[in-house]
Formats: sequence, structure tokens, C-alpha cells
Amino acid sequence: MNPFVEAFASFLGFLGWLMVGVALPHRYWRESTVDGNVITTSTIYENLWMSCATDSTGVHNCRDFPSLLALNGYIQASRALMIASIVFGTFGLVASLVGMQCSKIGGENYVLKGRIAAIGGVFFILQGLCTMIAVSWYAANITQQFFDQLYAGTKYEIGQGLYIGWASAVLALCGGCCLLCACKFQSPSEKTSYPYQPGYTGDTRGHIRSIAATSQAPSNYGRNAYV
Repeated sequence: MNPFVEAFASFLGFLGWLMVGVALPHRYWRESTVDGNVITTSTIYENLWMSCATDSTGVHNCRDFPSLLALNGYIQASRALMIASIVFGTFGLVASLVGMQCSKIGGENYVLKGRIAAIGGVFFILQGLCTMIAVSWYAANITQQFFDQLYAGTKYEIGQGLYIGWASAVLALCGGCCLLCACKFQSPSEKTSYPYQPGYTGDTRGHIRSIAATSQAPSNYGRNAYV
């Protein structure tokens, strides 16, 4: 395993996981400006949980979505995917920390630690995929409604939260792929660590010679002693 690539990949996965936590409660997933006079001009912005509005005087008014079942299907799916992304990222972060060579958790069995780190890379990839699907699906509905000439509702534009989600997905995917590439199995030239054994010096040939020497019975008399 390459420890530098492994540490860099874990750092990318951590940044991706952190940015998912920022993107999920972010209020500006989509926003729209309703033009009017100085008093009535307002900005409407929404995310997966609430809808807010602010006027030109700076007064904010937010309300949560009243019913889960009354929401559109893509909003419910985006909620589930984003929550699953945070869960996958948490598992990936724990597994990557356990599998790193500099970590003392798991002992010095580097083959096992490499496999655990590879599992962490898989979790990071799942995190990136869930985030990418949720954010892209949400953005696709925004663009579809915006360019639909027959849509009579409020037309929104892509907000800041979606860009944060895309960035977190790219970081998580890059971190997971780098972690999988760094955590390959050991080559024959690398040393494999074994548990400590008292009295074992590692010199096998010397140990065999000492056994052969002690197996010979000591003789204080020659053949002429019996003659």
C-alpha cells in the first residue's frame, strides 16, 4: 500500500463527507426572483425541507413542507439519497481510518488493513454516487420546468446548494477510487508482520544447528577406554 496516496484519498473522502453535511441543510437548492416595485420584489428559495421568501427590506419568512406524502417524488428520493450518502460516508471514513498504515487499530496485519481500507473506498464511491444522483435529479427537474413554455408555476434556477453537492460527489468519487488503487495486496518483496513470539530471533538455520548440536549425546570416553 502507498501510505501517501492512502492518506490523500482519505482526506478527499473526508472533505466530500463534510460537504454533504453542508449541502443537505443548505437553503438555496433552487431560487427565483419575483420582480415588482421596490416593496414587492422578493426572492423565493427552497431546499429539500422548506420553502423561504425574503423581500427587498430583508425580512425572511420560512415554512416547512407540510406533508411528506404530498411532495413530489424526486424530492422524496433526493432526501433518501442524501441521507444514505451521509451514512455511507460515515462508514467509509471509519473504515479508511482503521485501514490506514499509520493507524494502530487492527494491529500490524497490513493485508487485513488494506482490505478494510478498500472497503472504505467502496463506501466513499457509494456516497459520491448517491449524492450525484440526488443533486442531478433535482437539477434536472429545475431545468425541465424552467424551459417548459407550458409550465404555469414559479420557475426556479439552480442554487448554491446543488453546486456544493456536485463538488462533494466529485471529491468522494476521487477519494474512493484513489483508496482502491492505493490498497492493493502486498508484493512478494514486502515483509509480512507476525505476532511477537518470545525466544524467536528469526535465524532459522542457527536454530536448526543448535538443535542438531544438542541432540548429539556427549561422550567423555573414546573407544580405547573399553579396551
